[in-house]
Amino acid sequence: MQLKQSLSPWQCMAWLIGIGLSIPLAFLIFEALQGESEVFSHLWQSVLWDYTRNTIVLIAGVVVLSAFIALPLGWLTAYCRFPGKRVFEWALMLPLALPAYIIAYVYTDLLDYAGPVQIWLRQQFGWQGPDDYWFFDLRTLPGAIVMIALVLYPYLYLIFKTALREQSFKLVQASQLMGMSPAQSFFKVSLPLSRGAIVAALALISMETMADFATVHYFAVSTLTTAVYDTWLGYYSLTAAAKISGIMLLFLFVALLLERMSRKTQVVHERQSGVNDTHLYDLTGYQGWLAWGFCMLILSVAFFVPVGILLNYAWHYFEQAWNAEFFNYALQSLQISLYVSVIAMLVSLLVVYYQRIEPGKLTNLPGRFASTGYALPGTVLAIAVLLPLTLIDTKLNEWLDGSGFEPGLLLSGTLFAMIFAYVVRFYAIAHGAVESSFVRISPSIDMASLSLGKGRFQTLTQVHMPLLKRGLLTAGLLVFIECMKELPAALLLRPFNFETLATHVYQYVSDEQLELASISALFIVLVGLVPLYWVNRSMEQHN
Repeated sequence: MQLKQSLSPWQCMAWLIGIGLSIPLAFLIFEALQGESEVFSHLWQSVLWDYTRNTIVLIAGVVVLSAFIALPLGWLTAYCRFPGKRVFEWALMLPLALPAYIIAYVYTDLLDYAGPVQIWLRQQFGWQGPDDYWFFDLRTLPGAIVMIALVLYPYLYLIFKTALREQSFKLVQASQLMGMSPAQSFFKVSLPLSRGAIVAALALISMETMADFATVHYFAVSTLTTAVYDTWLGYYSLTAAAKISGIMLLFLFVALLLERMSRKTQVVHERQSGVNDTHLYDLTGYQGWLAWGFCMLILSVAFFVPVGILLNYAWHYFEQAWNAEFFNYALQSLQISLYVSVIAMLVSLLVVYYQRIEPGKLTNLPGRFASTGYALPGTVLAIAVLLPLTLIDTKLNEWLDGSGFEPGLLLSGTLFAMIFAYVVRFYAIAHGAVESSFVRISPSIDMASLSLGKGRFQTLTQVHMPLLKRGLLTAGLLVFIECMKELPAALLLRPFNFETLATHVYQYVSDEQLELASISALFIVLVGLVPLYWVNRSMEQHN
């Protein structure tokens, strides 16, 4: 009787989901702790330090540059009034829709020796060759830092702006009364009060930077992410790839630890009524136009220019790019993204509902176990997923040997591996969205439903789900868009002769033919704009 009470169906499902989605990470850690690997020893003695150093410099560079871009933007749009402020408030989020590898491809085409910028300069100044002038090389580590920071700064911008608006304006007004200038108030009041939010955002940016594969691979910058990819495809050593992934896990652990610590130290001050809630500083004259110019410069470089170039390519190469391949790959991308988003929504709904109906000290563990995959970069996740699936395939083939049925790579060589990896990777996004929606539903509604004779399942389907429609849709959209953009896991796990739009763009760019995949790249960007519209709309309604 005691066992029956302690193992309710909701509890069983939640723990099965949590354990199932955390199995790849467990296998990865186990494989990384195995004995010596010749390939890993060779890499350790030759190039692994260079990979590690490049990874550290890349993360540090992106974090610093993102802070230089996002902190002024967040302060301007939260506290100041200047021309175009209402448009910039949401438009500065647009670069989030651009995958870093697409913006890197576009700017490489634009700024290379054979690109229009250098051709124009040679024509204007009569330069004959590369020895006649100096021009920076984008395909370097600093170039990768700039490209990645341009698409990741919105994370810090959004979080910092929200943190500023949750602070009491009276604190800043008090600093004004004490004679502080806006700059002094920014450094001595706003920044210290937002320290926790800033650290959390920078930890998120550092994890996303480490997960980037396509940009650094295209720029020939060797990082730990590219090392995992090259080790697996070049040496076919799963153990060596797992060991390199283990090093990356240490970096991720530090980032997650900083994020957790920042949440504990984060202080939120409730805004007071009766205070001007639209702006604190009126930027007029040249100050207002300087603020406008800074916002427009960042927005142009990070979004308008790359999208404009893609539109130009699509216009001039429409007949070549608008072909059957595009429709086929777009359909395949939409299908797999739809499957993953539906699965992620359902499993997160079950786990979060279990947390709600059976609160306790251990109730949150299944959700935390299931969310561990979000911290894994795509290449690491692909290795982590292959380990258990390959083992199951091997055991299954051994078991069926001689029976006349040869399943082959039933799990690791089919779409199952991709879908499973995507669910592991993006479950945390759906969990967060569903959990925040559940919090808004009063527990009294549950009690009213139960008192009317409804069971737990009926309460979930007939009472909660209609109230959760918006949260579920948001969760599904966010997962859907991330699946559309995912590249490294797709490159390693896609079945033979199966392509997504992301891999399609990557292959054309690798052949220096971005023009022929311009419509595919634009489609990925346009689909990415949908969740931004929802996020902006939700923030406006919340305000």
